[in-house]
Amino acid sequence: MPGRLLRDLQQRWRRYKYRFVPWIALNLSHNPRTLRYVPDESRDKIISDEDVLGMLLKVFQALFINDLDKQSDILTVLPEPVKSKYQDLLSVQHLRVKHLEYRHQQRTTLKPEEILYKTLGFSVARAPSSLISAGKGVFVTKGLVPKDAVVSMYPGTVYQKYEPVFFQSIGNPFIFRCLDGVLIDGNDKGISKVVYRSCNGRDRLGPLKMSDSTWLTSEIHNPLAVGQYVNNCSNDKAANVCYQEFDVPAVFPIELKQYLPNIAYSYDKQR
Repeated sequence: MPGRLLRDLQQRWRRYKYRFVPWIALNLSHNPRTLRYVPDESRDKIISDEDVLGMLLKVFQALFINDLDKQSDILTVLPEPVKSKYQDLLSVQHLRVKHLEYRHQQRTTLKPEEILYKTLGFSVARAPSSLISAGKGVFVTKGLVPKDAVVSMYPGTVYQKYEPVFFQSIGNPFIFRCLDGVLIDGNDKGISKVVYRSCNGRDRLGPLKMSDSTWLTSEIHNPLAVGQYVNNCSNDKAANVCYQEFDVPAVFPIELKQYLPNIAYSYDKQR
């Protein structure tokens, strides 16, 4: 019995140690699994940043328009040209509703996963794996994923290399380390959840939310915010699914930031 317990603990440690920040720091220079070598950052891109941005804007704008009736507070603080654009889009949708066979029907609000399907041609969701003791994973629930498509985003609090993440990393399998050493804590429980909610409330500007916190709940507004449950590919990117690092540009539409599932730990650092 003690031997079996020891073997179980050793197996758990072998899987978890690559997420434990102190162990990563001590083994960074001589353990190849903790560092992925990329000779040129541009060569690590599966698709261009412009294409990534275009897909995100397409999905986020569709989500915003779908929920436009509840965005009145945000519309009041937007510049007039931006406000007019969304109001014109809403008017077009209302005109289409009037031409329906059942004119008494009101414009229905679709679920986020349905918006994703209508926008990109597929929808994804977190669900139990068919493998025994495999837990939950991310599955394509509808449609087909085209080549070079963004299928998910890795949510969580973003930490710079010098920021404290020791206690958050204890027993946390969702610490993701980027090429430049920046860490993303994608855990939706415990201290990680508390830290994210605190930073999310700190950065809010009146009705404008600078990030999305619904990925911490069962009612996710951004259906792409399930990347922490997607397995990463190998160093040679031989798998069909591979992660790619992307920095949100400063010109990102402020009304769409409410769907970004990341928040910087430091107020003056945005990623």
